[in-house]
Amino acid sequence: MRSRTVLCSASALSALALLSGCGNSESLPTVDAPLVGVDYPRSDTDFWRSFIQYTPRYSGQLGLTLKTTNSHNDASRLASDAQALMDQGVKGIVIAPQDTAAITPTLKQLAAKKIPVVSVDTRPDKGKVYMVVRADNHAYGEAACRYLGAELNGAGKVVMLEGDLFSVNGRDRTEAFNACMKKNYPDIEVFGEATSWDGNVAARKLRADLTAHPDIKGIYMQSSFALSGTIQTLKDKGMLVGRESSSHVFVVSNDGIPAELRYIASGKIDATVSQPADLYARYAIYYLNAALKGKKFRTGKTDHDSTIVQVRPGLLEDQLPAPLVTADGGTYGGMHSTKYNDASLWGNNLG
Repeated sequence: MRSRTVLCSASALSALALLSGCGNSESLPTVDAPLVGVDYPRSDTDFWRSFIQYTPRYSGQLGLTLKTTNSHNDASRLASDAQALMDQGVKGIVIAPQDTAAITPTLKQLAAKKIPVVSVDTRPDKGKVYMVVRADNHAYGEAACRYLGAELNGAGKVVMLEGDLFSVNGRDRTEAFNACMKKNYPDIEVFGEATSWDGNVAARKLRADLTAHPDIKGIYMQSSFALSGTIQTLKDKGMLVGRESSSHVFVVSNDGIPAELRYIASGKIDATVSQPADLYARYAIYYLNAALKGKKFRTGKTDHDSTIVQVRPGLLEDQLPAPLVTADGGTYGGMHSTKYNDASLWGNNLG
């Protein structure tokens, strides 16, 4: 049976529901709105710009006063941003640490001050947080593997443009993709390229791989950070051709930003995994608000199509849905996909 707090989660996201749907503990503050902090990890990708757009919307719905910082993918800056937010008196903090090991001392500081933390998109390697809000990143790598394995009929060469192995996301996606290929498509050769989530690095390494191996037929980008560089590199190489051509290179991205959906429609890329920027913002703020109210959660299915799992003792993670998105909404390698123009995709609903 679900706990009452999980059942209330979706309705708690509107002011009206706060007043009537989840009991007195969910009422809006009547005097001073609680001050909370959100550190944005970066603002140089469409995914994170979308997350930044959604965050004040949901904090406003919950009657919270919001202070924000931007650590620009820098672990030391995240530590100083967190200290600045503590100095300003925030009651809780949302973070998205890109270096998931370096955040441990900051989490200890916050715990000592009894300031609850919600980690969104990434999961700290150590330390205490109230809730992790992300999707199953192993499933991201698995989906990309299944799609490329099916389209390449189980044979050929692919490039994986990895994120950053200092990030749990980069590790999860890389490990899952490699494991899936080894198990299900052993005749596909994978060239893994570390990029540190840097689009210029990704483009340079992809160009080198395509020069050395012009018979590469698949590319997996672990994030849309590599999207524009990949498109330009394929164009420069004369390899940006339609699926009807034998020279077509199948490209799978990861994020579900509007540009990816447009490129799927035009045939420039073939698939993506929709990482829900809207739901990341929505439930990060929801759980932070719940932490301020002393709510408790437990493992199991939620009422918003996700599953709360325990990833290590004392650490819960709400794994939100992240579908594979394709041109036709077909099934690939036994995995169902969503058509690129489906109205349920957040990338089709910005604005």
